[in-house]
Amino acid sequence: MAMTIGKWRRLQQTTGSTGTFAGLAVDHRGPLRRSLEKESPQGKTNEALTALKRDIVRQLAPVTSAVILDPETAAGQCVADGSMPAKTGLIVALDTGSTGDPLNRSTSLVENWSVEKTVRMGASAVKMLLYYHPEAPEASERQKLVQKVAQDCVQYDIPFFLEPLSCASDGSQGPLPPEQRRKVVIETARRLVPLGADILKAEFPVDVSAEPDENIWRDACEELTDASAVPWVLLSAGVSYDTFLKQVRVACEAGASGVMAGRAVWKEAVTLDIVVRNNFLRTVGYERMRRLRSLCEALGRPFTEVYDSPELSYDWYV
Repeated sequence: MAMTIGKWRRLQQTTGSTGTFAGLAVDHRGPLRRSLEKESPQGKTNEALTALKRDIVRQLAPVTSAVILDPETAAGQCVADGSMPAKTGLIVALDTGSTGDPLNRSTSLVENWSVEKTVRMGASAVKMLLYYHPEAPEASERQKLVQKVAQDCVQYDIPFFLEPLSCASDGSQGPLPPEQRRKVVIETARRLVPLGADILKAEFPVDVSAEPDENIWRDACEELTDASAVPWVLLSAGVSYDTFLKQVRVACEAGASGVMAGRAVWKEAVTLDIVVRNNFLRTVGYERMRRLRSLCEALGRPFTEVYDSPELSYDWYV
């Protein structure tokens, strides 16, 4: 599959030397705000959220290939103060984030933010989360949103990481039942990826709390690889680190190109005292991320197996 020189270069910035992704997701907002409200002085939740994310990025970014941050509380702040290493790929969210509420599966785009502004700040990629069910009444509307963002990413030559999160088809009945998860996650990839995503940030296609058989996990991940025309990376979805490590091994053996790991790596740090928090991140968190990166580099499918490097003539720049 062909790729422009701009997207190719920016994908290189978000991967390691093997062409696999060992990304760190720190663009969480709603659930973190609620956790920090109990610990923060009244009206200072934004400051507490930024301080937490600065610590996570400062301690863990050196062992990641890329970090996902939000524009409201972290992306600009972590670049401006040097928390974000220059050598690490920066992926910036367009969306307002997960609600963290299984009965409220809706999200929107950050007001006054855009693909253009993401490029202007020097980011390597754009990421968008949306709740989606292929049979939901609003499915076509959300598909149009994916197409619009994809078009903007083509215009500005920046990779588009798409993160669909499954939900019940009526949008109001909480999380997806375990028996439907595989079908919905895979059909979502089939429908949304062709609309213009460059990288799919996918849920594990099996509810492992209901299905312990790793052979079934592997079969489902292989089916997801076949369904996605672009490289896919695994999100952690708040599972425990030990569970996520098992998922990553199976997913990469079945064709995943790495991870965009979030709470599985750093969630225990959220409400810790700042000194204890940083100690946890530089020891336990760092070792978790290092181990994930090693696993992705050893087993993941390089993005270069899906995308061909650009073939340029001597007048390509014209």
